[in-house]
Amino acid sequence: MSTVVELAKRLIAAPSVTPARGAVFDTLEAMLAPLGFAVHRFVAGQGGEAVENCFAIRHGRPGSRHFAFAGHLDVVPPGEGWTADAFQPEVRGDLLYGRGAVDMKGAIAAMVAAAADLPAEAGTLSFIVTGDEEGPALHGTRALIGYMRQAGHPPDLCLVGEPTSVNRLGDMMKIGRRGSVNIWLTVEGREGHVAYPHLADNPIPKLTRILAELDALVLDKGTRWFQPSNLEITDIAVGNPATNVIPARAEARLSIRFNDCHTGVELVAKVAAAAAKHGGTARAMISGEPFLTPPGAFSSLVAEAVKAETGLDPEPSTTGGTSDARFLRSVCPVLEFGLVNATMHKRDEAVAIADLECLVRIYARIARAALNA
Repeated sequence: MSTVVELAKRLIAAPSVTPARGAVFDTLEAMLAPLGFAVHRFVAGQGGEAVENCFAIRHGRPGSRHFAFAGHLDVVPPGEGWTADAFQPEVRGDLLYGRGAVDMKGAIAAMVAAAADLPAEAGTLSFIVTGDEEGPALHGTRALIGYMRQAGHPPDLCLVGEPTSVNRLGDMMKIGRRGSVNIWLTVEGREGHVAYPHLADNPIPKLTRILAELDALVLDKGTRWFQPSNLEITDIAVGNPATNVIPARAEARLSIRFNDCHTGVELVAKVAAAAAKHGGTARAMISGEPFLTPPGAFSSLVAEAVKAETGLDPEPSTTGGTSDARFLRSVCPVLEFGLVNATMHKRDEAVAIADLECLVRIYARIARAALNA
């Protein structure tokens, strides 16, 4: 059994449904400390939102460059219908099964194995690992960035190990991501009997007018690197159990994924204006702004490492959901590259063992090249 598979199995066997704390970080620390990493762990947030974070660093020669691997150890709940226990990793044939095998304990294991192959004198290497990527992401990577800045350890380049590959390992890397904002709409009315509408004020027609106006918006047509921004209605709620009562309130929720033609604040203002026109209000949570690491030296470095091991030229892409790269881009240039994403967040999540072993070699090549850049 290869080292990276054993590392991945150890991480998978530590249940870490978001927000993650404790055992899974004990496991990571036990992997990194023998490799010469100084491991700093801390908990951010309170109560049920408390999340553990880890920053581990191994210093190279004085003045050497600093390259960081970044990722998360929290996972989504396994759900029902697994062939075996989601947190009892199992090799069946050419695949390793378990929650997090793809997203993204497998990639963390590959990063650790790559670090083991890299001599300390090559340069400063660090791990930026949170337990709060699959959740609200309020107390994870943002808190780690604060710690790095305070400690004086910002990296020169950072690679996030999200599962970016689509059909084959190496066919895609992420050079950016769209921004994300969720908006809650509320329209207040006045309840009353349906037979006496003049004595009531029905909020539902007002809400439907707001939603129709927003649904008709064409935010943009996309850019060279980004697909068009899209606004989606994700929930409508009235909660009226009575058939003969006009309700007092109607609510809806929107999600907007947007490219660099916009900012989150601008889009919230646009939605709020549409809501106000029809008597509604808007409350928003901006999860992240769009970012782009333009193709250049860093993306070329990653692409060359991928091609050397897979023969593929990875497509530079900005598609897909958000990741913690949206925060790390404020520190240094950041790219994402990782495993095939076909089974992430699904029952019987599994990774090809050959892909794990190849990913170790790719990550080692990237780290060497980044430190010598």
